[in-house]
Amino acid sequence: MHTSTPPRQAVVVLDPGHNGGNASAAAAINRHVPAGRGRTKPCNTTGTSTDAGYPEHAFNFDVAQRTGRILSAEGIRVVFTRDADDEVGPCVDERAAIGNAAEADAVVSIHADGAAAGARGFHVAYSAPPLNTAQGQPARRLADALVSGLADAGFPVADYIGAAGLSARDDLAGLNLSERPAALVECGNMRNATEAAAMSTPEGRQRYAEAIAAGTLDFLGR
Repeated sequence: MHTSTPPRQAVVVLDPGHNGGNASAAAAINRHVPAGRGRTKPCNTTGTSTDAGYPEHAFNFDVAQRTGRILSAEGIRVVFTRDADDEVGPCVDERAAIGNAAEADAVVSIHADGAAAGARGFHVAYSAPPLNTAQGQPARRLADALVSGLADAGFPVADYIGAAGLSARDDLAGLNLSERPAALVECGNMRNATEAAAMSTPEGRQRYAEAIAAGTLDFLGR
């Protein structure tokens, strides 16, 4: 009897930046680890916060969880680089290794920026120049899809960094060390009062999650 092999389930790794325990573990997060291109960087950082004190690590974690639920409902296998927001790390090189080990079809790192108060908008970073095939056209297509997802949801592109919502970077360890298509989303500026207000509400975070999920699904051809 002939049996067909079921199609491979798509895998997305979501990487919520930073972690809630980082601030109390300076020695651990300041330890240098490989960052690609022959460089090293601190294991991790504490991230930024709104002027009212809402921390980036909490925003990142909640948006990632919300994004994961949307993707899971679409039949995607979702892997997180961290499953709690009160721990330390993982280091940036370990985060990249999680995506590589999962053989992810897409790796999406979720962050928020801490720029000058007048700056606004999102941007999506990708590794450039690419260090392997996945960092070439696949990563750029992922970045483009994420830009479209956020822009289509009504989020403004950054007016202070990159161009048309895209930022080519050679200094981000998680992107440099990735062997899978990877991009990093800076959802907006936590020091901008308007964007901080949106990021600080469950409704605002759900909008970001829906936009990131839409871009990811578009990249996957779903």
